[in-house]
Amino acid sequence: MLLAFDVGNTNIVIGLFEGEELIGSWRMKTDKNKSVDEYGMLIKQFFEYEHMDMKAVSDVIISTVVPPVLYTLQHLSRKYFGKKAIVVGPGVKTGMIIKYDNPKQIGSDRIVNAVAAYDKYGGPLIIVDMGTATTFCAVSEKGEYLGGTIAPGLKISSEALVEKTAKLPKVEIEEPGKTICKNTTESIQSGLVYGHVGLVEYVINRMKLEVSPEGKPVKVIATGGLAQLIADITDVIDYIERDLTLDGLRIIYRKNRPSV
Repeated sequence: MLLAFDVGNTNIVIGLFEGEELIGSWRMKTDKNKSVDEYGMLIKQFFEYEHMDMKAVSDVIISTVVPPVLYTLQHLSRKYFGKKAIVVGPGVKTGMIIKYDNPKQIGSDRIVNAVAAYDKYGGPLIIVDMGTATTFCAVSEKGEYLGGTIAPGLKISSEALVEKTAKLPKVEIEEPGKTICKNTTESIQSGLVYGHVGLVEYVINRMKLEVSPEGKPVKVIATGGLAQLIADITDVIDYIERDLTLDGLRIIYRKNRPSV
């Protein structure tokens, strides 16, 4: 079995694959201060709860945008699974040509998402990942990673609004159903949610023109914790893939797995 770690700024998503099938997935908070053993005990509990055997893990792959956590997970892989983890980064085969000024600057999650989306849908396509940041990535018809856009995510925007104002309260991120709101909570929700929808629609529509100037259809794939909320309000998103990053890790592992 393959154990895959997708380390984001807010959460670590863990996936367990048996062949091509995702047979288990868990989410825990990203904590740069947690020790190897603290993470190890959490993972042990996940396995025990699902009645799975940690000894059945044959390989480990890691994608992270939080460098301090990488060493911890590499050590965890060796200590708890007896494996040297594959780390998505320079030197790892992705099957994708990266047309970026400095490929080392791209978050590994963006490449992993692009690999998974292109494998399933072909190109040209746009991937929107709505997590701590909202990222937009473009892939050509030939499977080239062309670049993209990075914007503050909904939660960051919400936290900044509370932090930088004296009287505005923290609110749940949900659609209020209107823009002419008659109380502060709904007014903030309207600005956050519909403002983000406007951002998503504008960037996607502009990116489509750049990806396909001749007007060929461009598929739009959304992933991330807030993808469903935004997709329910706009028609610019074609597909939602909840496990896109984990699927990408599985595909990249397949291209890099150790020779037996």
